[in-house]
Amino acid sequence: MTALTRWIRRNLVVIAGLGTLAYLILPNVVVLVFSFNKPNGRFNYEWQRFSTDAWTDPCGVADLCGSLSLSLEIAIWATIGATVLGTMISFALARYRFRARPAVNSLIFLPMAMPEVVMAASLATLFLNMGVDFGFWTILIAHIMFCLSFVVTAVKARVMSMDPRLEQAAQDLYASPAQTFLRVTLPIAAPGIAAGALLSFALSFDDFIITNFNAGSTVTFPMFVWGSAQRGTPVQINVIGTAMFAVAVLCVLVGQLAGARRKRS
Repeated sequence: MTALTRWIRRNLVVIAGLGTLAYLILPNVVVLVFSFNKPNGRFNYEWQRFSTDAWTDPCGVADLCGSLSLSLEIAIWATIGATVLGTMISFALARYRFRARPAVNSLIFLPMAMPEVVMAASLATLFLNMGVDFGFWTILIAHIMFCLSFVVTAVKARVMSMDPRLEQAAQDLYASPAQTFLRVTLPIAAPGIAAGALLSFALSFDDFIITNFNAGSTVTFPMFVWGSAQRGTPVQINVIGTAMFAVAVLCVLVGQLAGARRKRS
């Protein structure tokens, strides 16, 4: 057995992990590279020449920034709604015993297990039967509905891992129920709540299938990208995608640095 073979066997897991990471990041690298392209035609699929025009004018395409701001607004409100409702449901399921608890636990996981098109068609049918006009509010309600399960899953796992003796110790020190929740329970559950909120934002901003069924004439950023792909993809879409990827990476790095600093202290 050669030295190279032994080294590969010792580091096989690391090599596989790095290869998987490179495979996942490669599409984002392609998007970044083609954000500096200046295509001759309507489609930004072949490299022509380097240009920063799209970066200096990201809103140069009609309705692009309007659809982007709409997606961000919906994602923010959907995150707030799903996080608040999901946190309350998580505490109810983790702390209390009631007759319908097993059924509720099963129902919570259904949106995560079923295909999105099923939930999209179901919500669209519900809105049609209720006579609701499709638009901003139907999209927001639909996004809160399917983000709720992910928040409950993240927060419930955190709440169930909490040590109840910490809250009992706060009560022994004459803390009121509100003080115990705000100073003990909530800080411990905060990482799970933050994880659920970030996941909700990403899912809401990125969603196309459920939004397409319940949007009516409203156009979000994923729908704009899909529509543009039929006529010709503008370079500005790559710019927006690169910027969103950079923001996501920055959030992860900040979280990692904050966690490392907390461990050191």
